[in-house]
This record gives sequence, structure tokens and C-alpha cells, in this order.
Amino acid sequence: MMNKNKFLRPALTLIIVLLALYTGTRLGKTFSTPKIYNISIPSQNNLVALINYVTKYYVDPIDLNSITDPMIFDVLKELDPHSVYIPAAELQSSNEHLDGNFEGIGVTFQMVKDTVLVINVISEGPSSKAGVHPGDRIVEVNDSVIAGKKIVDEKVKTLLRGKSGSKVQIKVLREGADELIPIEITRGKVTLKSIDVAYMITPNTGYIRMTGFAQNTHSEFVDAVEELHSEGMTSMILDLRGNTGGYLEQAIKITSELFSDKELIVYTEGQVVPRRNEYSNGNGICGGDNLAILIDERSASASEILAGAVQDNDRGIIVGQRSFGKGLVQQMFDLPDKSGLRLTIARYYTPAGRCIQRPYQRGDSAVIEYYNELRQRMENGEHDSADSIHLVDTTKYYTSKGRIVYGGGGIMPDIFVPYEYNTVYAKRIISGKIMRDYVMAFGDKHRNELNAIKEISQLEQFFEKNDPCPEFEQYVKNKGIKGSDQEIKESKVWLDMYLKSYISQITPLSDLGSAYLYNKLDKTVQKALEVINTQTVEANV
Repeated sequence: MMNKNKFLRPALTLIIVLLALYTGTRLGKTFSTPKIYNISIPSQNNLVALINYVTKYYVDPIDLNSITDPMIFDVLKELDPHSVYIPAAELQSSNEHLDGNFEGIGVTFQMVKDTVLVINVISEGPSSKAGVHPGDRIVEVNDSVIAGKKIVDEKVKTLLRGKSGSKVQIKVLREGADELIPIEITRGKVTLKSIDVAYMITPNTGYIRMTGFAQNTHSEFVDAVEELHSEGMTSMILDLRGNTGGYLEQAIKITSELFSDKELIVYTEGQVVPRRNEYSNGNGICGGDNLAILIDERSASASEILAGAVQDNDRGIIVGQRSFGKGLVQQMFDLPDKSGLRLTIARYYTPAGRCIQRPYQRGDSAVIEYYNELRQRMENGEHDSADSIHLVDTTKYYTSKGRIVYGGGGIMPDIFVPYEYNTVYAKRIISGKIMRDYVMAFGDKHRNELNAIKEISQLEQFFEKNDPCPEFEQYVKNKGIKGSDQEIKESKVWLDMYLKSYISQITPLSDLGSAYLYNKLDKTVQKALEVINTQTVEANV
């Protein structure tokens, strides 16, 4: 007979999930800032009773996982698109970008021709200390050959990651070496940076790109701002494009640094969560800097809180495209079997009173439709013109200076910039493997020179001596990619910059070098530079 504990544990898991859904009682670590207040737990409901009866009396042994797991997913689908159940096997990896670190060897890689190619080695990480170089091809891991095995990325991660202090033996093929090079790496904690780019884009304007709001993002932001101030920054462009959010607490701390006065940043409220106002502390380290915030359709949640606070308080200029539209706050609840529940417990509102959550329906197909809305924006022409944007909620809200803003569908930028399009010819080149394969071959050819690049000036000098563009144009022709003379002409400047930006990724400068080159043509960045020192703008021009 099956051990009762074997199926009692998943039953308890479901019961706890249900109690969380019904009460909001705090079960685990805080995912967002609002405190969850304990309230009385209602008497047992029918579903909990059902699980108890099945556990005690069912005629045959049964694995309740097969019953309860689908129930959990079905329950959450009837709530909202952002309440999710995370199985134990996926929980650690799903939290890595929020924790800001993981345990492993500290490299970024790509699979190229069934071989693990090291693209970059994280500075001061385990691989850097052991002597792994960008461009190395990992052929063996612990005496097992992995090259030519059509191994998938997740399998590579499983082989190379492990607890800090544990060791892994690899053998790499290095350009110019006659034999495989054995390297022993002691795994360690690898830091994931939320701020991957920070530099002076003009003599007085700093550019900071923030990819998320993790546990260490505020301290990273302070360090970046202090460094840029020392270099003469009086205006700042904060790029939140593609930033899908993270910890609300970090968003509030970072937003506070943008204000020199005490201002309302955001307030949250839910069924069992009383209204909670969050204010800036009035001592922001960049409160006196001119400010432009860049957003797009992938800027969500914490990114929208920051952008909304800046817009509603008329603190700076929002530039780009309409943001995602996520105005719901989630709390992480730890479950007994090490899985997790990320449950919506409140809505957040911008200082003007806007909830920018876009509409959603309940159910499986509704969740799919919810995320497909981003594609519909493109089909509706929203990427090309602000006039094509049709918000469901047309309620008018007012900024501190009386400008009209709207909620219900994301943050509308003060200055709309059309999406960065290019020709079909250019898209074919960058969307497939053609450019990637060329860049990897170019990297092998110039590996020593590329690995020696540590400064932007060195990067520029390298491209002056080794212009890859003419050779790449011939490479594209040889691959049979055709375009009209007009398409090729229109694409040339953009493709040349994209190519050099890609090559910069495989130097020690990595994201910094890539962004430095790409920003020279980025329409949104260039518009921000044009208007940042005016700090006066009519809404949605």
C-alpha cells in the first residue's frame, strides 16, 4: 500500500495555495514591498475537503501530484495573467535575475556548429581566474566530450554550474594552440549585473542602461551615478527599454534618487493590503540632473513605476514607445515542496492616481490573448505613429504641472519615437545565423587583438584598422541574400553599425562597447539627447 505521506505532501501544497488565494496570509519571503497583514482564515472549503477525503478514503493508491498540479494551474488561470505557480525544479533559475547572482563558472556562451563557444568571461569570476579566454571552444567537461553532440544550452548549464567550491575540469580548443588546453575551474558565486552599461554619451550627459530591478540594483545605480558625476554628468538618460521589472522595493529606492524633494512615488492597495504610500526621501543623488527616461513595449512593472513617478511629478521627459501596461503587484509565497507561488496581492497607482494595468480576461485562452496584444500593437500601426494608439481607459489624469496623462494601458511617452525599423533585406541578415557566423569567424581571425581591447578609444582604433564591413557585404552576397539596390543602400549605414556593435560584444568591453556604437544611430537615444536639456514638453507630442 502506498505510504500516506507520499501523496499527503502535494495535498498540503494545494491546500496552502488555496488558503493563500483566499486569505493573502503571509507565507514566505516578500517579493514586493507591501506588507501582508494576517487575517482570520475561513473555514474549510469544498476543494480542501475533497483533497482530505481522497487522501484518507480513496479505494486505490494514487499519486495526487497528477491531480493537484493541474488544479493549481487551473486556479491561477482564473485570476490574472501574472499570478503563476513555479515548480520546484524551475524556482531557483527563475529567481536568479532577481537574486542578482548564481553559482557557476562565470561565462557567457553560444552554441556554434555543435560546439560551446565562450563569448565572454565575467571579470573576476571563476573562469577568469582559471584562465578561460573569450573565443575558447569547450570540447570536454569532466572527461566527457560535448563537442559535436548537438547538446542543448540547458544541458551545458547543468554540466558547468554547481555549488561554490566544487570543481569542474574542462578542455578547450584555443585559436593558435596545437592541442586541447586543460583547465580546472573552482565554481563560485557569479554576480549578475542589472546595470550593464554606464558611460558619458556627451561631455555633460550620462547614459545608464538598467535591465532589471534585482536585490543589488540600487547599489549598482548609486555607484554608476557617482562615477558619472565624477566625469561631469549634469544630465542623465536612463534606458529602461526591455526592462521587465523586479523588486518593487528596489524601484522605489532608485526612483527616490531621482528627486531632490519629497514626492509621492507610488501607492499600492489590494483587498487585504491597505493603501500604502511611498515617497522619495528628498535626498536623491541625481535630483538636480536633467533627466530623460527611455521606455518601450517591454518596459513593465517596476520600470513603469519609475517612469510613472517621473512623468506625474514632471521630473523629466519620457521618450520612446508605450510601455507594457502591468499595474499589478506580486508576492512570492514559498510552498512546502520548494515550489513557489507568485500571487497578485495589490495594484499600484502612479502619483496622479493612474493604474496603468491594461485590460485582461480570465482563462487559458485569455492569457494567450493578453500577451499577444504586443503583436497586435504592431499590426495596428502603433510602432509607426502615436495616433494609432487606442487606450481602453480614456480617463484623464493630471501631472503636477497640469499636463494630461492616461492610465489603463501602460505609460504613454511624452515624446513618441517610431519603432526602429529597417528593410526586409536587413532583417533577413540579422535575424538568421548569417551575421552571427560571420562575427564568430571574424573573432577567431582577430582574437588576440579583440581580447586586448579594454577602452572605447581602443575599440575605435581597431575598427579604423580592421573595417569588417566590405568583407561582410561580400559574405552576404556569397550566402545568396539578395536585395534591391535601394534596400541595400538604405540598409548600409545601419547594418554597418549593427555589425560593429555585434563584434564589440565579443571584446572585454562587451555591452558597453556594443551600446556605445549602437547608440550613435538609435533614434530614441538621439531624440533624448536632443530634448534632455530643455525639460519642457507638451504631453504626448
